[in-house]
Amino acid sequence: MTLRIGNASGFYGDRFDAMREMLTGGELDVLTGDYLAELTMLILGRDRLKDPAAGYARTFLRQSEECLGLAHERGVRIVTNAGGLNPAGLADTVRRLADRLGIPVRVAHVAGDDLTAAHPGSLAAHAYLGGFGITRCLRAGADVVVTGRVTDAALVTGPAAAHFGWGETEYDRLAGAVVAGHVLECGAQATGGNYAFFRDGDARRPGFPLAELHEDGSCVITKHPGTGGFVDVGTVTAQLLYETAGARYAGPDVTARLDTVRLSQDGPDRVRIEGVRGEAPPPTLKVGLNRLGGFRNEVVFVLTGLDIEAKAALVREQLEPALGKVADVRWELARTDRPDAPTEETASALLRLVVRDPDQGAVGRVLSGAAVELALASYPGFHVLAPPGKGSPYGVFEDVYVPHGSVDHVAVLHDGRRIIVPPAHDTAVLDAVPQPPLPEPPEPGPTRRAPLGLVAGARSGDKGGNANVGVWVRTDDAWRWLAHELTADRFRELIPESRELTVVRHVLPNLRALNFVVEGILGAGVATRHRFDPQAKALGEWLRSRHLEIPEALL
Repeated sequence: MTLRIGNASGFYGDRFDAMREMLTGGELDVLTGDYLAELTMLILGRDRLKDPAAGYARTFLRQSEECLGLAHERGVRIVTNAGGLNPAGLADTVRRLADRLGIPVRVAHVAGDDLTAAHPGSLAAHAYLGGFGITRCLRAGADVVVTGRVTDAALVTGPAAAHFGWGETEYDRLAGAVVAGHVLECGAQATGGNYAFFRDGDARRPGFPLAELHEDGSCVITKHPGTGGFVDVGTVTAQLLYETAGARYAGPDVTARLDTVRLSQDGPDRVRIEGVRGEAPPPTLKVGLNRLGGFRNEVVFVLTGLDIEAKAALVREQLEPALGKVADVRWELARTDRPDAPTEETASALLRLVVRDPDQGAVGRVLSGAAVELALASYPGFHVLAPPGKGSPYGVFEDVYVPHGSVDHVAVLHDGRRIIVPPAHDTAVLDAVPQPPLPEPPEPGPTRRAPLGLVAGARSGDKGGNANVGVWVRTDDAWRWLAHELTADRFRELIPESRELTVVRHVLPNLRALNFVVEGILGAGVATRHRFDPQAKALGEWLRSRHLEIPEALL
């Protein structure tokens, strides 16, 4: 007995046509959509300030208007976290839409994640719920289940538990579904999108992934026939490493052991995942807090031709009087210029100024006025990419933890009945797994200085103020070298931004992978736009571009 679960959204703003493509491209039992991220919760929180009836992903409604009838005809259930901060409101709106279209669907939702009232000063505070609220809704006959802040993997564990009749303590099976859910959650990232070795296949328009789940928790990751992109052990490995850390991947229903995952190619565009072990979840639930941190503004000065450093120094000195009372001032000079450049753009460097302050006036008129007044009184060739504005609000993200029992997890059925979802039956304190033994190092031999990316893939992302960089290789010989060469200290050498920060290395031999967590590199999270790449999306690609001594046998 196989359950086919597909994904049609990896973020709020993903490919609009994906829902129709997934419903028409092949067989499915359940279609999921992940619309939420840390930044999305802040965006929805600001929407709710303007309109208390808002707070959900409106894109899902427009997709439903086109596709709800199609899903009903094909017997595909829809499970989505598009409810955001207002799952009840979205569920009601979907019911009205279905009535208007004459589609007899039963719509349920999951409640209880909203803890904003218990955290004064937060714009949105939401607990990450597990999948058993979804399970209750589906077992009661729901065709559409709308949730707020659940874990991304819950969109898969909930339907799987409902379909196979799993209980709350069947940890190995649940862990297998968590791993499948983690692979699916970011959509096309599992089918060749954002992939280090994208030239291995056609990545122009990747299809969306699906998992063929089995009763024992194992699965095959694949995609609909004829869709773009590709699925191989590398694309699945990359997504497994995305926004994770050590061997224990904790969630509200189960802690999945990533060090037990076994991957194998099961045919063209088919990767089998098996062997996943699970443990009792930790005794607490994660709560994501979003609050307004103040106001920010920025301006990018273009410096062209000769004397780049001197030009940058001049404009900094000229603006210092206006910035003296600003709480946070950051200058970054990107030397994108080349000597004797054939175009003006390639002869230019970019000097970026970012300011933050609790007072909008300090980063608004004061900065814009001072910058604009330099137009005829600064370095030769003075111009900016765009004039600074009045300053915009920015958010700060942090996570806190609360006991399972302090959250009222409720499945609200299509007929209005409310089913309480009890907290985890058993829990276990989340301890680090001892580092596994490393493979034997390779025999000494000739080396050549070359980019790491010639032998290793990487994928990186954000979790609050931290970034993770997963690095993997595709052969046992390369693994013997990587495991010994790319230590935490070597990582710091290659990524200078991390040299003063804590870098933790996790070893995952089954995946021939290392996962590095760089603590604090993103400041207070993506919404503060602390650095050039605020979500660390390209941190892994920067690492792959760095040169080091690599055995010639691997090149």
